[in-house]
Amino acid sequence: MNTVKILLVIFVISFLNANEIIPTKTLNISAGATDLVINNDKLFVSTSAGIINIFNLKDFKLISNITIPQIKNFMGEVINSKIYSIDVLNNKVLILSQGKKGARKIDIFENGKIRNIISDEKQLFIARAKFINDEKIVLSLLSNELLLYNVNKKKIIYDKQISQSRFSYFALSENKKEILIADESGNLKLCDVKTGDLLKTYKGQNLDNVFQVDFKNEKIITAGQDRRAVFYSKNDTYYKESNFLIYSCALNSKGTLAAYSSNENNDVTIFDTSSRKDLHLLKENKMTLTKILFIKDNEVLVASDDNKINYYKIKE
Repeated sequence: MNTVKILLVIFVISFLNANEIIPTKTLNISAGATDLVINNDKLFVSTSAGIINIFNLKDFKLISNITIPQIKNFMGEVINSKIYSIDVLNNKVLILSQGKKGARKIDIFENGKIRNIISDEKQLFIARAKFINDEKIVLSLLSNELLLYNVNKKKIIYDKQISQSRFSYFALSENKKEILIADESGNLKLCDVKTGDLLKTYKGQNLDNVFQVDFKNEKIITAGQDRRAVFYSKNDTYYKESNFLIYSCALNSKGTLAAYSSNENNDVTIFDTSSRKDLHLLKENKMTLTKILFIKDNEVLVASDDNKINYYKIKE
């Protein structure tokens, strides 16, 4: 039996051992989801339609919406401003969205008003942005430059070229002192947020672009174009293999559970990171996944390009 057949057998057996689960509840959102953030018992969902839907996390009832002003495209047509990422800190919402002529802009929504932080006139092609504290945000450009930016002074603190490979995604440590950056090389770079200095490189596991990465409790999971979900910890490194591109991944708060999009049906496999055993298979996701988020160990949200988010309550 050749290597491909052996891997296929292992893959099938693993799925047969996983407990299939259908959504407990489905949330209707304005358009395809681009980012999910939980803050103060609220779920913030950014969408490709330029709208942020805010839900009560206890009953998933819609509380309110934040709508970004529309923009003009290259043809002069008025279109919705796609939101690429969001973050929430002290009742402030950080919003990275599409600007004029393909550039990106960053705004902060606070007290019912939108305040511009970085204008699209600067022609920065920002891919992702998150709060560090009330004064500073960290952002990555598509060119894989890492920037620390002072919001109040509107000043770049540093601008570091992380690598020559195109940027894909980043995740912050819980204390926001470290940032893990993924790119099309498959390598991961761990950097110091305060200085932008490189601390460590993880390489040799993903062989192509890493679409997403999560970083919790000094543990890492990746979502790879090479169909590998790689798990890193201090004591172990291994990967789970899929029969399809892996677009999304997530860890629970302790890093004891990991989830990844595991097949062409957009199912999500949850596995125990210590035993490597597949535990659950989350079903009925209709489109390409964009975000997986653990609320608790037994509660998971799965978002996609669809205008619905699936919520799974797993029996313990």
